[in-house]
Amino acid sequence: MHEIEAGSRGFEFAMRLRRAFRAIGIVVVAGVFLLATSAWFMGSLLIEPQNHTVQVPAGFSAETVTIPGVAHAIAGWWVDAGNGTPVVLLVHGLGADRSSMVPRAELLKEHGISSLLIDLQGEGETRGEAITMGYRESGDVIAARDWIRMKAPGQKIGVIGTSLGGASVLLAPQPAGFDAVVLESVYPRIGRAVENRIRMQLKFLAPVLTPLLLVQLEPRLHISVSELEPIRWIGKLGAPVLVAAGSRDRHTTLEESRELFDAAAEPKWLWIVEGAKHQDMLAFDPKGYEENVVGFLVDTLKPVATTEKKRRFRRFVRASKSLISDAPRTIYL
Repeated sequence: MHEIEAGSRGFEFAMRLRRAFRAIGIVVVAGVFLLATSAWFMGSLLIEPQNHTVQVPAGFSAETVTIPGVAHAIAGWWVDAGNGTPVVLLVHGLGADRSSMVPRAELLKEHGISSLLIDLQGEGETRGEAITMGYRESGDVIAARDWIRMKAPGQKIGVIGTSLGGASVLLAPQPAGFDAVVLESVYPRIGRAVENRIRMQLKFLAPVLTPLLLVQLEPRLHISVSELEPIRWIGKLGAPVLVAAGSRDRHTTLEESRELFDAAAEPKWLWIVEGAKHQDMLAFDPKGYEENVVGFLVDTLKPVATTEKKRRFRRFVRASKSLISDAPRTIYL
C-alpha cells in the first residue's frame, strides 16, 4: 500500500514538474517572440524613409537645384560665393535634411567658399525606399560631387559629413575625389553604433537586441554588416582629413572617433570638442568650429596662401602632431 502511495506521489510530482517546464518553455518562447518582434519593429523605424518638404530658411540666399542620382533625383541648394571659389559639399546626419547645414553654408560663404547642400536618399525631399546607414546614400555623395565638377570646373572640392553624412562619404568608392574631408561624429562600425544607441535607452538589453537588429540587414536591405564599416575605407580617401569628435558623445564614443582617426592616412587632424555630445558642433562651439573646421578647409582648398594663412596652418599642424603624441585635447589654432 505504501509503495502504491509513494508511486502515486512520484507520478504527481513528475506531472507537476512537466507542467512547470512546459510553462517555462511557453514563457521563454513568448519572450523570444516578443524580443524578435520588438527588434523587427525597431528595425522598421530605423530604415523608414523620412521624406518631407524642406523650406528655404528666411534670409538664406540659395539656388534650388535638382541633381540626377541613382534611380532618384537629389534635392539640393547651391550657394555661390563667386567665380573661382572652392566648393564644399554639405551632407547632413540621420533624421535631418539639408536645412540643418545652412549655418555651415553661411559661414563658409563668409570665408569665400561656395557650397552645395543636399538631402540624402530617403530624407528631406530626396526619395528613397529605405535609409541604409550610408550604403545607398554614398551614391548621392558621388552624384553631388560630379554635379559640382560640372558646375564649378577646375575648382577644389571639399566635403563636410556629419554622422550618417560622414559615413556616406567613407562608404563611397575610394578615393572619393575630394580635396579635403571633414568627418563629424562618424561611426566606425555599424555593430557598435547600433549597440551604443540601444544601450542608451534599454541598457542591459543591448547585447541581446543588437544582433537581432543587425541580422535584418541582409534580408531587408541586402547589405551585410561588413559593408557598413566606414573605418575600412578612411585610409583610402586620398585627401587631407579632419576628424571631429565630441568628448561626451555616447552615440559615437571618443574611443571610436580616435580609432577612426588612427585608421586614416596622413595628412590628418583630430579636433576633440570638449563637452560636446552627439550634436551640432557648429552650434555648440561656433568659435572653435570656425577656427578648426573652416580654418582647415580654407588652408586646404584656397589656391593662394597668404603669409598669415601659412603661419596659421603651421600652428594647426603643430597642434595636430602634439595631439597625436600627447593626451587627447581640443585643437585650437
